Amino acid sequence: MAYLLVVDDEKDIVNLVSRFAEHEGHTVDTAENGAEAVSLCQKNDYDLVILDIMMPGMDGFTVCKKIREEKKTPVIMLSALGAEYDKLMGFELGIDDYVVKPFSPRELMARVKAVLSRNGVNRPKNEIEIQGIRIDMLAHEIFVDGEKKDLTAKEYELLLYLVQNRGIALTREKILDAVWGYDYFGDDRTVDWQIKLLRGKLGSYRKCIVTLRGTGYRFDEKA
Repeated sequence: MAYLLVVDDEKDIVNLVSRFAEHEGHTVDTAENGAEAVSLCQKNDYDLVILDIMMPGMDGFTVCKKIREEKKTPVIMLSALGAEYDKLMGFELGIDDYVVKPFSPRELMARVKAVLSRNGVNRPKNEIEIQGIRIDMLAHEIFVDGEKKDLTAKEYELLLYLVQNRGIALTREKILDAVWGYDYFGDDRTVDWQIKLLRGKLGSYRKCIVTLRGTGYRFDEKA
């Protein structure tokens, strides 16, 4: 797990990269322009910045220079240009990798993994932390704003499944199969009841479990 910043003025690309990165277990912040990216980098210590070159106002090269004035945060640049000059310019600024649009999100995630590994980023793989919720997968324990919560085995499994698939719409049937097993003979009201109990233990983060009427649920860390 790592803390990433994705910067691009194209919302579709930001959403796509964020979704794949979060699926890999990373925590993601986003910015739609260079000025916002610089501001976020000044406030937060990111493990990696995925940065588009061609943006209105402040371009990616300028953003990279400003980041490098204060921090040595690894940078992967995205560009539709692909010209040798732009690659050389990026590497002269000290970027760690360069990806040409259009790109495969899976290939980008592989490059993210490689850059993080080269830079010694080694967050605990047995823990997931989303906002104030921390899941210790070794101890099967849940902490909300630092306070340990007593969850039943099914509540723990349900929360872990929702978090691991955050941002994805999950039907009640899919949740039943994943958490209760394919041979479970109960109905989908079981899911609704367990969601109600789980929300009661998450405090202010209960809103992260979003109800999708007529479908099921989605865990949304930005809700």
